[in-house]
Amino acid sequence: MAKPALVLLYVDSVARSAAFYRSLLAAEPVEESPTFAMFPLAEGMMLGLWGRAGVLPAPGPAGGGEIDFSVEDAAAVDRTHAEWVKAGRKIAQAPNDMDFGRTFVALDPDGHRLRVLAAPAS
Repeated sequence: MAKPALVLLYVDSVARSAAFYRSLLAAEPVEESPTFAMFPLAEGMMLGLWGRAGVLPAPGPAGGGEIDFSVEDAAAVDRTHAEWVKAGRKIAQAPNDMDFGRTFVALDPDGHRLRVLAAPAS
């Protein structure tokens, strides 16, 4: 079976989105051009940012999915939320408790959802 290796987001401005993810991930892209940037996420997994103007077939609007970031516990969700607010990141959903644990949702410059979550304590 093929292994997932790349999450690809279509963006309006590769430079703007690369700057956002450079700050969010505290990482430099391993590849960057005016139309594409790619960041390492985890072992064997990458995040690609592709300028939507060059994508064929043309993509629909952003926001239909999300990238999830797992943290160790509920307190880490709240700390991360505070850090992201301080960094000026747009928050779409404040921290709250859901069936799957403590979570909040932020948005990148193109409206892609970024969920931070911690599973409930067992």
